[in-house]
Amino acid sequence: MSHADDHAGTRRDFLYYTTAGAGAVVTGAAVWPLVDQMNPSADVQALASIFIDVSAIEVGTQLTVKWRGKPVFVRRRSQEEIDMARAVPLNALVDDKAENANLPASAPATDENRTLDEAGEWLLMIGVCTHLGCVPIGNMSGDFGGWFCPCHGSHYDSAGRIRKGPAPRNLDIPVAKFVDETTILVG
Repeated sequence: MSHADDHAGTRRDFLYYTTAGAGAVVTGAAVWPLVDQMNPSADVQALASIFIDVSAIEVGTQLTVKWRGKPVFVRRRSQEEIDMARAVPLNALVDDKAENANLPASAPATDENRTLDEAGEWLLMIGVCTHLGCVPIGNMSGDFGGWFCPCHGSHYDSAGRIRKGPAPRNLDIPVAKFVDETTILVG
């Protein structure tokens, strides 16, 4: 056995490893653009969360903003609206779940579980009827002091809970929180 034969296997192994490494790099370079194009675009990422200035909202009024292509109702409720919502027993509700993305899915639909603050003054909901996606009319226009969906007649109370009509669920509450006294972060 000669000295040259000892290194032949090593040279062959080197070529195999080099070829495999080059193949992996070329495959990665070809696949990466395909994977990367599935990421959301910059404009979609920018809309993933928004800041809402609520300093100009007076008690008893609401602001409607657009988030992810949907209306979001931000209501600063009066004490009368809060008392009316908190007086409703859970067994009187069509949907007994809070439908609040900030809480576990099993959280009950109490008024406290649907508001942003402990006092219950701030209510923030996605303004899309859970029946067929129409936009309910606010400002205490429903039979229960909340929102009314003109498309098929669903009535929501002052906490955005379905009380009458074909809608199967309460109005959804997105992930949201106060970042300071006058600014809400949604998303």
